[in-house]
Amino acid sequence: MEFPSQLLYAQDQILLALMIFIIMLGMGASLTVDDFRAVARSPKGVLTGFLSQFGLMPLIALGLAIILKLHPAFAISLILIGCLPGGTTSNMFTYFSRGSVALSISMTTASTVMALFMMPIILSLYTVEFTSQLTADMRAGGAETEFVIPTGNIISSLVLVLVPVIMGMILRKKSPGWAKTMEDTAGFLAVIVILYLILTAFVRHGGLFLQTPVTVYIATIGLGMAGFFFGYWFSRLIGMKPIFQRAISLETGIQNGPVSFAIILLSFNEPVQSQMLWLAILYSTFIVMTSSGITMYFRKHGKFDWDIYKNTQIHNRLFGNDFVTKYPPGFLPARLINDPSQGTQPAQKR
Repeated sequence: MEFPSQLLYAQDQILLALMIFIIMLGMGASLTVDDFRAVARSPKGVLTGFLSQFGLMPLIALGLAIILKLHPAFAISLILIGCLPGGTTSNMFTYFSRGSVALSISMTTASTVMALFMMPIILSLYTVEFTSQLTADMRAGGAETEFVIPTGNIISSLVLVLVPVIMGMILRKKSPGWAKTMEDTAGFLAVIVILYLILTAFVRHGGLFLQTPVTVYIATIGLGMAGFFFGYWFSRLIGMKPIFQRAISLETGIQNGPVSFAIILLSFNEPVQSQMLWLAILYSTFIVMTSSGITMYFRKHGKFDWDIYKNTQIHNRLFGNDFVTKYPPGFLPARLINDPSQGTQPAQKR
């Protein structure tokens, strides 16, 4: 598969930089100091998310890359996406899926900070074979250099991306109204810019869609779908309640695609940069589609336990934290009978 010498033009890169800044600013605008405190208060949920985010997803990405025999540049890009933190998009889809937004935000917060330490470690462990292949290809072409993962550049990119997050948190503290506007704008802008990149790529390099191997499409779609599946069943297996299962599922499957754009553009050079970026664009496009389908499924099948959760919350708000809601025998399913508030109100635990 041959890539054009310039996949993104200068104006595209400026637009991408602006999008990444606004999205991360919006993410910061959704966070408060209390969210960081919530991470400490709910260690089980956040730990489950951590294991899903930095344990399951990188392994799934590595497995897909090996099984599908992806080109080394595509494989490294897929693994990079697999160990990215979540973002505001996962928080938005969690809200619409009737999942725990508080847990989703806590997981996003924790994974964004932990990515500084985990991404370089995971990439150095999981990409050895692929970097060796790229080095061999480069030397076969007459180059005398060795391809290495630019760990320092990746860390610098993540730190740079965290700057607007901190700015967003300051904005939230100083002006909650503007922060809410920025938070709502961020997710919408991400979808618009990704669609723009796909459209312009189609107009300029339409042949890329036909040249892209089917295995790349399978990998980009399969990574998110596998994340949803394993995140859901892993959290269910260890006894998490339904509203938390949905949050962990979406937080696991939805990686922060815009951050992958920033890392690839700031850390890698040609001839691999365009290939890595193309896979990241495809992933970001398909994850919006698959997330929408998963969210509609969760929203439909989670209506009952969500209503129970809200009902018990209202009871405790009206009658005090020690009030215990009584439901008729046989009304609650087995998964809720001992804890209708799903862990959010201690008094409701039977």
